[in-house]
Amino acid sequence: MKYISTRGAAPSLTFEEAMLTGLARDGGLYLPERIPQLSKEEIAGFEGLPYEEVAFRVMRPYIGDAFTDDEFRGIIARAYEGFAVTSRAPLKQLAPGHFLLELFHGPTLAFKDFAMQLIGQLFEASLKRSGSRVCIVGATSGDTGSAAIEAFRGLEAVDVFILYPHGRVSEVQRRQMTTPSEANVHALAIDGHFDDAQARVKDMFNDFDFRDEVRLAGVNSINWARVLAQVVYYFTAAVSLGAPHRAVSFTVPTGNFGDIFAGYIARAMGLPVERLVVATNQNDILHRCLTTGEYRVSGVSPSISPSMDIEVSSNFERALFMALGRDGRAVAQLMDELKGSGGFTLSQGVREALSEVYDSGRVSEDETRAEIARQTREAAELLCPHTAVGTHVAERHRRAGVPMVTLATAHPAKFPDAVEEAAGVRPPLPPHMADLYERPERITRVGNDLGEIEALIKERCVK
Repeated sequence: MKYISTRGAAPSLTFEEAMLTGLARDGGLYLPERIPQLSKEEIAGFEGLPYEEVAFRVMRPYIGDAFTDDEFRGIIARAYEGFAVTSRAPLKQLAPGHFLLELFHGPTLAFKDFAMQLIGQLFEASLKRSGSRVCIVGATSGDTGSAAIEAFRGLEAVDVFILYPHGRVSEVQRRQMTTPSEANVHALAIDGHFDDAQARVKDMFNDFDFRDEVRLAGVNSINWARVLAQVVYYFTAAVSLGAPHRAVSFTVPTGNFGDIFAGYIARAMGLPVERLVVATNQNDILHRCLTTGEYRVSGVSPSISPSMDIEVSSNFERALFMALGRDGRAVAQLMDELKGSGGFTLSQGVREALSEVYDSGRVSEDETRAEIARQTREAAELLCPHTAVGTHVAERHRRAGVPMVTLATAHPAKFPDAVEEAAGVRPPLPPHMADLYERPERITRVGNDLGEIEALIKERCVK
């Protein structure tokens, strides 16, 4: 299995090379040159299997010869042994025909744990074998950073630097990043918003001298291994609802498009996904693009669902690549337009290709609060603001006879102030985090300046 760049001007890589590289040298994102197919019989055979076994069967075709079967099974087992429930991603009925996929039972209480715990184990196995060391840099709107730090803290062959927008994440999210005491992890509070942090990470990858000097690696959802890990729970959820013998739809609270693109990959592999519904908050650039064809930045407004406060949605590039018939030059042209003029217009053909798969919806702040209150009152279910955006949009897009699954992306305790304001109930942290507010923090404040950030990383990164 080889991996190619969405912009078509970088060499193809193996799975292991693409995983350790992150962003392609032409600025694109890696994708497999072909999508492996699963038969109806293979998908039906997932019923009743442990989550880890389904993960092995779904992901194995993408790995190539990077790891033996026994090595890969061990990596998967270690990745998920710290989850609080044996089913890993339990499905709960919210209303007739509407289900909640709980993805917050990992160590940092967010869906990012499914991918980050796996990628941590993949990196460790690969680096031990080669005797190499890497410097991981990532940007976060809240949950990726804590999941990455949890996955890589204390590992000998890795330094981790996470940029997060100062003052624009919840206190729980911030403390999860700033309280680990291991010397190899660094939380950097950048002046600006998430798109600024993400842009500086991409700038570092495009600074080839710096990239090579510190052996830069990325764990944002630009990394294909992140997306691949998230494909698995689409299969486990759909099979539990009758797939492959019935179609299932999914609604996904969406910021950087990685989680919902994983649903696209599951669909392309043969899972009968009828619709993938993009749920956005007031920062609705994806909804506007999918409904009008215009992708144009207009500024990010802070919200009570901060992990979705994103305008430059990196993984949307992967969706465009597929909708453009894998035309890397066309993707590169759109990305140049975005960088140069702040936006682009999709052709009618691309819009139609996207509309075959995706629907979308936008939820205001007041609607989000009302949805949290409604679900607490009617379903006795306390939702985080991101999940509430999802369930609200899902209700608009449900179709008779097709189960709708909303991805519950984070535990409500990660956003206690917003949840308490809306529902009148303050969600408690689980026991393993009960003392989070008492732990000392380590924070480094940095400007939105590439040179300043690179200098700090070079100073702290172990050569």
